[in-house]
Amino acid sequence: MASRTELNGRTALVTGGSRGIGAATARRLAQAGADVALTYVQGKDAAEAVVRDIEATGRRAVALRADAAEAADAVRRAAGELGGLDVLVNNAAVGLMGPMEGLSLADVDQVLAVNVRGAFLAAQAAAAVMTDGGRIITIGSCVTARVPGPGATLYAMSKSAVIGLTKALARELAGRGITANVVHPGPTDTDMNPADGPYADGQAAMTSLGRFGTAEEVASMVTFLAGPEAAYVTGTEFSVDGGYGA
Repeated sequence: MASRTELNGRTALVTGGSRGIGAATARRLAQAGADVALTYVQGKDAAEAVVRDIEATGRRAVALRADAAEAADAVRRAAGELGGLDVLVNNAAVGLMGPMEGLSLADVDQVLAVNVRGAFLAAQAAAAVMTDGGRIITIGSCVTARVPGPGATLYAMSKSAVIGLTKALARELAGRGITANVVHPGPTDTDMNPADGPYADGQAAMTSLGRFGTAEEVASMVTFLAGPEAAYVTGTEFSVDGGYGA
């Protein structure tokens, strides 16, 4: 959706950018001209591989080790490393599934800490350092529109919370021209949920297109929302789900 020069001069942070949708997004933003920071918790080698891919495009890149509790500090570090921040992609998340009677308080705290608290703290810190006309894009989930079966209650709750966060940010930051939107991926081929995995056929059958999406397809939507053509788009949900919610 974006040309190689559409994000020239812009800086971006992608949380959880070492693999899957996060890594594809970091690469896609760089291909569109942005300098990119990405965070990781584990997988330093994978994060550094993404950095090398970005640097090969001629853009600057940095990998920052940070967990959800350090979301605000990661934003400030990214802005310091890149000389500012124009785009925040809240991608880091925990996909803990299981019957609710088997979930512990620690499970609940972990999912909410990463998926909700981390996203809020990153957005709060980004608003303090972001240039006017910036972008905050949060990765949601198709389960906010349609929960296909039992076992997703905690995850669906956490991802539904970022819809409220996004709409409120769109109102709170509008005076500075900062937009906030959420992208809901459907079944997407990643190492966490591979298209040839044991539950893949059932997930693919729930989509209208009958297949998994790719991380690059989700990243293309994120990159569009990060660009100048999306300046009048805010407080909105975008499904990249192959018709999962149709």
